[in-house]
Amino acid sequence: MDKRLASLINQSRLMIFIKGEPDAPKCGFTRQLLELLKDLKADFSSFDILSDEQVRQGLKEYSKWPTYPQIYLDGELLGGLDVFREEISDKSFVEKLPKISS
Repeated sequence: MDKRLASLINQSRLMIFIKGEPDAPKCGFTRQLLELLKDLKADFSSFDILSDEQVRQGLKEYSKWPTYPQIYLDGELLGGLDVFREEISDKSFVEKLPKISS
């Protein structure tokens, strides 16, 4: 399972594990995160944890982070929505985010 989780985490520079899909979020925290990412024009991939109970439970143990959404940048756990909000107040962090090419 760890190999599968590592593979999912490294699928994209900015990988988010959320409840639902980007066009159909199934929780308020996921919706808020998606709005922030859209405003930042961030290029990301996502995984719907509601579609796979093994990933949903396994990722909590793997990351030692108990809640969702979970945000990974360059293969490293950043945290959840609160941590992401704090980080984006720093311009140098925002500049590191992969952007959607125009």
